Amino acid sequence: MTPVELNSQTAQQPPLRICLLGYRSAPFGGGQGIYLRYLSKALMEAGHSVDVVSGQPYPHLVKGVGLIKLPGLNLFETGLLSLRPRHLSSWANIVEWCSKLTGGFSEPYAFGRRAAAYLAQHGSQYDVIHDNQSLCYGLLDMQKQGLPLVVTIHHPIKRDVDLALKAARNGWQRVLIRRWHSFLIMQTRVVRKLKFITTVSECSRQDIASAFGIGLDRIRLIHNGIDTEVFAPQPHIERQHQMMVATASADQPLKGLHFLLRAFAKLRKQYPKLSLTVVGKPKPGGATERLVAKLRLEQAVQFVHGISTEELVALYASATVAVVPSLYEGFGLPAGEAMACGTPLVCADGGALPEITGDAARMVPAGDANALRQAIAELLDDPAARQDLSIRGRQRIEELFSWKVAAVQMTAFYREAIAAAKNEEVGDVVSELGVHANG
Repeated sequence: MTPVELNSQTAQQPPLRICLLGYRSAPFGGGQGIYLRYLSKALMEAGHSVDVVSGQPYPHLVKGVGLIKLPGLNLFETGLLSLRPRHLSSWANIVEWCSKLTGGFSEPYAFGRRAAAYLAQHGSQYDVIHDNQSLCYGLLDMQKQGLPLVVTIHHPIKRDVDLALKAARNGWQRVLIRRWHSFLIMQTRVVRKLKFITTVSECSRQDIASAFGIGLDRIRLIHNGIDTEVFAPQPHIERQHQMMVATASADQPLKGLHFLLRAFAKLRKQYPKLSLTVVGKPKPGGATERLVAKLRLEQAVQFVHGISTEELVALYASATVAVVPSLYEGFGLPAGEAMACGTPLVCADGGALPEITGDAARMVPAGDANALRQAIAELLDDPAARQDLSIRGRQRIEELFSWKVAAVQMTAFYREAIAAAKNEEVGDVVSELGVHANG
């Protein structure tokens, strides 16, 4: 069914009451926060009622979308010493604190307990529940309650673990990495029991099926969108000469920033005035900071974080070239946003990035610093090629990646989940009547 047909069908049906779940939802925390913001906005604009139930840090939502806060301990902001006696009355708090104390990550588990408890009381207010990759045991409780449940998996975290283990410097680091990612046991158990799963790219769809051992037919593909009204060319902002921009979680090996930094160090010999702005926050004394110091790039590389969407758009508009060096992306929002802004893009071929960029970016093999260096240099020297990529990148995003289309397709998927839940409820009633009749 085409988006036009879906839109016509949806218009003839009553609007839905939708509950979106996000265990950690601030947009500067990664793509999941961006996904919640724009999907909730598109669903609201399609006429639906939308609440976001979120743990900390909370999302930045548009006016009209409800926010229901389920605060946890937020230990990454407050630290282990923030525990108070009152917190011990909650099993979710105890698990969250003990897990952090022993090097684990239990935010999704703890959020799932809180969300399941909230929906046990308020679930009847909603037609459908949509989880944003918490993949926690609480989701199974919601399914048992008979709540129609849809779950988005952006990409399987197993790929992150494999790359982190490969980048580890010693056995102790590998122990810590495995402990941190012990939540994967929970995710695997939960995913195999979920009934309605969606993901954001065909690459992720294939990888999720393989990582969790489930059939491709159980996973619906609904692409992310890009807000092309916000992420748009800014004619009043002049592009700077020899300025690069990259958006990357600075210390995650998956994002490939180390390869970009090595490429940038070589480029500086050819272009002494070349600068790099990274939208991301490196850990103090972490691997990224050490590499910047080793390459003597402290004066040429700037890290910024927590910036507004408007500031990010202005940054893209100012850049000569944007770079996405990721070894793997389930979708690749930074690539799509740069293209929507008309910024010429050099992009690694990790994960779904070729699917998103098509022929509207200069593509290089993931993990190849020399190929990055060469592609960037070619664009720096060729204004005509930059202009061509700028135009084609914007056109591709406008034509193929729209939140309006995503909202229509998601609404149709919601209605499938709702119908299935009603059929199960009817089946349970019939079965129970049969038991009573036979008795």
